[in-house]
Amino acid sequence: MSPPSASINSSVFVLTGFPGLQQYYPWISIPFSSIYAMVFLGNCMVLHVIRTEPSLHQPMFYFLALLALTDLCMGLSTVHTVLGILWELSQNIGLDACIAQTYFVHGLSCTESGVLLAMAFDRFTAICNPLRYTTILTNGRVIQIMITILMRSALSILPGIIRLKFFYYCRPHFLSHSFCLHQDLLRLACSDIRFNSFYALALVICTLLLDAVLIIISYIFILHTVLAIASREERLKSLQTCVSHICAVLVFYIPIIGLTMVHRFGKHLSPLVHVLMGNIYILFPPLMNPIIYSVKTQQIRSRMKKWFSLKLY
Repeated sequence: MSPPSASINSSVFVLTGFPGLQQYYPWISIPFSSIYAMVFLGNCMVLHVIRTEPSLHQPMFYFLALLALTDLCMGLSTVHTVLGILWELSQNIGLDACIAQTYFVHGLSCTESGVLLAMAFDRFTAICNPLRYTTILTNGRVIQIMITILMRSALSILPGIIRLKFFYYCRPHFLSHSFCLHQDLLRLACSDIRFNSFYALALVICTLLLDAVLIIISYIFILHTVLAIASREERLKSLQTCVSHICAVLVFYIPIIGLTMVHRFGKHLSPLVHVLMGNIYILFPPLMNPIIYSVKTQQIRSRMKKWFSLKLY
């Protein structure tokens, strides 16, 4: 692969990839290719099981299907640049393609946060208002919630993303990750970026942070309701229905917190640490969510066992 280059006046940007490990790219590509294959296979299997199993046609699993679709799209939005670098095909990306990737990466993160909040509302309703569950979470209301989540994600990040197209990028066009991020492009711009900086902060507070607070509040009410149940077995049964969702929340928010801490306080760390944290933020939730729900959800687990047994015979 020829050395990457991009002049300041061009509309081509260079993705750094994994600094210092270029000679190991053929070996690094093996685990990354395997992870992407598992992301695609795992989430497609979850979608297939939910679509074909009538007992899973319930609000919680509709939200899970949207979560799997979001994770699948997250993998699709970054696979071409990450593996393009590791397979030594190209480290260059055009401005328009970079802005589009930025839109999908951040928009899908916002979508996943919204889906996790909707799933928390589902668990809150099922445990705290079980007699009204079917009247509160009707199919029509579930569709409205899902459309709201998608519209919030699609529209809320547009103002900041659109402005990226009109910035003047006067600094060398080297991006610090193997895919495009909003803060990476801002770092190269010589235009007035105050709106983007403040808007990005406000968006994080109004989406990711607010969703996390509402999820915590919902679980406070859930815990209060569960502790009021007299039977120990019933308490455990109620809490077990929340385990997979709690794991999915932790799998999503812990990498975000880690990446934020590295960007904020890890200026002295190797650039490789920033790149690895970025890839964990992108790939860890899509990889783990199908595993979590396959292991912890009896209906999905039994359906997958039946599906694999039929394939073997």
